[in-house]
Amino acid sequence: MNLTIRHYETEDLIAVLDSWEEATRLAHTFMTDEFIYQERQNVAQLYLPNTDTWVAQIDGVVVGFIALMGNEVGAIFLKPDCHGHGIGAALMNKARQLHGDLVVEVFKENTLGRNFYAKYGFEFVEETFHQPTSQTLLRLQYHTDL
Repeated sequence: MNLTIRHYETEDLIAVLDSWEEATRLAHTFMTDEFIYQERQNVAQLYLPNTDTWVAQIDGVVVGFIALMGNEVGAIFLKPDCHGHGIGAALMNKARQLHGDLVVEVFKENTLGRNFYAKYGFEFVEETFHQPTSQTLLRLQYHTDL
């Protein structure tokens, strides 16, 4: 497996959206098809143009991404068949290299995401309510040991 982490390019859009949707459907079973459809458009039109996005490639094929807003992880998604191979950690390492301490929000119901963040070393900060989905969000933080 030849893993590369590089800056997002507009040619990566479909692969990024596909990895986002596949992972979203796996981890966020509470989301409706309508919500996912709208969010897919938002990812393309609102989020990606306004974040510092990095993609993970395996043998030249984009399999996931991380989108950063300063030190906040706005999104990190991988194609489900790529979970558990260190790719998410490699993306998070890139974010840590760029920003040091990190913060992220994850849905309480997203046990896959919560387990990933806990394994990486994120700690709970606060709980909030996400009106569009009627779900609880957890805000987590990661402190880099310098």
